[in-house]
This record gives sequence, C-alpha cells and structure tokens, in this order.
Amino acid sequence: MLMKLATVVKVSAAAACLLAFTGCTDLKPIQSQIDDLKSQVSKLQGDTAKASSDAAAANSAASSAASAANAAQSTANQALSTAQANQTSIEQINEKLNRMFKKSVSK
Repeated sequence: MLMKLATVVKVSAAAACLLAFTGCTDLKPIQSQIDDLKSQVSKLQGDTAKASSDAAAANSAASSAASAANAAQSTANQALSTAQANQTSIEQINEKLNRMFKKSVSK
C-alpha cells in the first residue's frame, strides 16, 4: 500500500515538473491527469486507513483470544489442583476404612 502511495506521489511530482517545463501550453490534458492522480491518491489513502483499521481489529481479537486462553488455563490449573486434593482425601479415607475392617476382623 505504502509503495503504491509513494509511486503515486512520485508520478504526481513528475507531472508537476512536466507542467512547470511546458509553460503556457495547453494545460487541459495535464490537468485531467493531475485530477486522475489526485483521485488515485485519495483512494489509496482510504485503502490504507481501512487496512490499518482492519489490522487494529485483528490485534484486538488476538488479544481477546489470548486473554480467554489464559483464563481457561487458570481454570484448568484450579481443576487439577482440586482433583489432586480429592485424590489425596480419597486415599486417606480408603486407608481409614481398611484399618477399621482389619480391626473388626481381628476381634
């Protein structure tokens, strides 16, 4: 985009130089070319602004996705911690039950 804009600006400058060298000759064809170049520059500026806006929107979406991924990772870490704590509790309860049954059998 920027290279196109630079090219258009260079062509505009060349047209201006040509206009300066031609002096008082018929300026209508040159003026139409200049008007055409101006419209192309305007269009390129609009395209550049839209591309910039699209890039900002994509950056925002990526940031939101990263935030959601971090939240999901945090939730997964909490679930893992809870599962490990529950597994430890289950093992302790099973050990107590085994001791109770061993006592009742041994009597």
